[in-house]
Amino acid sequence: MSKRLQSALENIGRVTTLEALQDEIIALRDFFCIKHLIYHSVNSTGEQYAALTYDPAWVERYLEKDYGRVDPVVLGCYQRFHPVDWKKLDWSSKAARAFLAEAIEYGVGNQGFSIPIRGPRGQFALFTVSDDASDDDWAQFTEKNVTDLILVAHFVNQKALEIERGTDMAPEQQLSPRETDALTLLAMGYSRAQAADSLSISEHTLRVYIEAARFKLGAMNTTHAVARAMSRGLLVV
Repeated sequence: MSKRLQSALENIGRVTTLEALQDEIIALRDFFCIKHLIYHSVNSTGEQYAALTYDPAWVERYLEKDYGRVDPVVLGCYQRFHPVDWKKLDWSSKAARAFLAEAIEYGVGNQGFSIPIRGPRGQFALFTVSDDASDDDWAQFTEKNVTDLILVAHFVNQKALEIERGTDMAPEQQLSPRETDALTLLAMGYSRAQAADSLSISEHTLRVYIEAARFKLGAMNTTHAVARAMSRGLLVV
């Protein structure tokens, strides 16, 4: 993990209000050097929260037209668990194509990449980046930044839950020293082989520690586990 990314995550970790989280969303947009960055969350009761950099006129238009009914990003990501490039979504319908054309007119950008997030008690969130870029440049950007984007997405979601709906947080279980060591080394950029060697254990044993930590943290994957552990101050990197 770069020092700049670590600093960005530490800034998010210090946030205590949703208004301050909005400021960090703007900072993250600038950190990744993109046009827009969006975080949108809906809990099991339908309560919504969003922090984003879109033009307010587009947000107003989106809500006025209830575009969530036809937006392929929302519809497609709700059925997915993994990050997706917008071009891999279904834009074949007339309504979807008209929606995209209007979104581009409002400055959303012609490229996008979204990360679906599923939290406690049915919470669903989307973390999205968008930009005006060529297909080749965007492919290079997403390939280079996908791991950092996933980490930041889950970090932001954890912070939003902490601020807005603390009662929705799952009870925390303490990580063992070895589980903490394993996640710390991965957060520092070690490969699994390097982490196992550093801890003088086999890769199989390392996987056991990682899976145990992932289960305790309620994480979907290792990157999510690292993000959750860092957001709770369990790792020092």
